[in-house]
Amino acid sequence: MQEAIFQHNQYLVRRKVFTIAGAKFHVFDPAGNLVFFSKMKAFKLREDIRLYGDESMNRELLLIKARQIIDFSAAYDVFDAATREKVGVFKRKGLKSILRDEWFIMDAGDREIGVIREDSLLKSLLRRFLTNLIPQTYHAEIQGTTVCIYKQNFNPFVLKLSVDFSMDTRSLFDRRLGIAGAILLGAIEGRQN
Repeated sequence: MQEAIFQHNQYLVRRKVFTIAGAKFHVFDPAGNLVFFSKMKAFKLREDIRLYGDESMNRELLLIKARQIIDFSAAYDVFDAATREKVGVFKRKGLKSILRDEWFIMDAGDREIGVIREDSLLKSLLRRFLTNLIPQTYHAEIQGTTVCIYKQNFNPFVLKLSVDFSMDTRSLFDRRLGIAGAILLGAIEGRQN
């Protein structure tokens, strides 16, 4: 049974853009309560992202580990920290993600079950080549059904990413995997802007 903090339909992820010693992510529930916290170390060659229940970092909840050091088609395994069970995998679509961000969503057995895709090719090209002031929106689909929308709110100093699972009425997308996806989008895709 998953913890109550994984049962919400909406979350807000915040990351300060200008930090000296790595990125800090705060994830809030719909009532504004802090439910997850992550502090990433700067200049790491191999991503090892840990999500905790609060800023004290005493209770680890999720672990996101890169399989390789540098890879255009990087894969990130997501683990439940309490059970050590593998929840799933996110894998970048390599060179295709240069023009428009796309990630495979994979189950614990590394089978593709869905995709996270940036909203439109035109907007992604404008973001990359003209201005990064156009907020990003990503749609997560499983079995051809939209199960989550990740929407960046414009703020030049703080990344704010709204995470909406409300359309996932059949519970196709494990919330643990969905939250990990939000952190990856903020950490990995956020670097290119």
